[in-house]
Amino acid sequence: MFSQNKVSSNTLIASIGVSSAMFLIGASTVSAQTVFNDVPTNYWAQTFIQELASRDIIKGFPDGGFRPNDPVTRAQFAAMLSKAMNKAPIRGGVTFVDVASNFWAAPAIQRAYTTGFMSGYPGNIFEPTQNIPRVQILVSLANGLNYATSQAPETILQSYSDSGSIPNYARNSVAAATENRMVVNYPNVQFLNPNQTATRAEVAAFIYQALVRSGQASAIASPYIVGQNSNNTTPVQNQVRIPAGNMISVQYSKDKILLGPDERVPLSLVVAQNIVNSQGMMLIPTGTQVAGELRTVSGGAQFFANELVFANGQRTPINAVSKVVTTTERVDRGVSTGNLLRNTALGAAAAAAIAAVTGDRALATEEILGGAGIGALLGLFLGRDSVTLASVNPNTDLALTLASDLVLGTPRF
Repeated sequence: MFSQNKVSSNTLIASIGVSSAMFLIGASTVSAQTVFNDVPTNYWAQTFIQELASRDIIKGFPDGGFRPNDPVTRAQFAAMLSKAMNKAPIRGGVTFVDVASNFWAAPAIQRAYTTGFMSGYPGNIFEPTQNIPRVQILVSLANGLNYATSQAPETILQSYSDSGSIPNYARNSVAAATENRMVVNYPNVQFLNPNQTATRAEVAAFIYQALVRSGQASAIASPYIVGQNSNNTTPVQNQVRIPAGNMISVQYSKDKILLGPDERVPLSLVVAQNIVNSQGMMLIPTGTQVAGELRTVSGGAQFFANELVFANGQRTPINAVSKVVTTTERVDRGVSTGNLLRNTALGAAAAAAIAAVTGDRALATEEILGGAGIGALLGLFLGRDSVTLASVNPNTDLALTLASDLVLGTPRF
């Protein structure tokens, strides 16, 4: 059994006032910055990022970083599109019920819609704060730029070892994007990881390749561009593979996490025990961070892992999920928040629900996971005598199962 030593997470935000606006494309950034302190010259996407930054399509942050591995939301992607793609509208606008007229990205969202790059969900819902998966980026660009294939889509998709994971609705568009050399897969060019949340670096690479295809940018030589080489089989040296279906035990610094309804929070777990192969080679050491997102889903809560962060700074995409956790906890008016919140982390919606039901507004000292400040959410719960929250014990509930093969470069720990 894996050990349960507690390791602090770097993703906890201990302030209820932190807004998602700090992650917006171009928000409070350094003008014309093209060199970033967290994007070294040998970083796989460095050239893509630098080129787009020089065009003012993407920007960094006041601390001098770019945060290449941060997830991208649908609103943020719309903002990128608005700066990158000069296309005339092809349809009229629409009113999305979850995009207020004064929302920071409302104009960009409308432009992405009217130009055919993005659409909403049934009921005129856009989900602006939803993290966008890689496959949606590719579908958006392929459709918006009217990409087409010259051969059978299924033939093109044979380029990917995980082509079976591409949703049916996206297969033609992904094939078109592939044939037009817009797809960039790191660290293994043959793995698309279509349902993995797109990172800022990945979106930069996809958008840049779209500019190359439209003649607005010069081609970049990269072994990770699908189709860059004629045989499309550029090997990535010194790789090891952990097959899909294997489990990784994880742990967290808190005993409990509470989530409100329809909540998504960034979360970083740590690997609980060394993972080695049959020859005793260390593949993933204890303490390696597992970055991802904890969400309330139908029937409970579930963790979606998207990246491993090793102690030496090496980062590797991972596609893994926990089981659906069905445990809940009811919070009634008058309950002692001191006992309720002991060694507990909260999503912003859960914090707002507890504050509204108990009347205790002094939750700023508790561990609030990323998301909107609770002040904006209080109104959803005011007047209730009780609320039921999803309750997760991360040290027992969130063991991960690989949804696709995990490909690792030979680690240098």
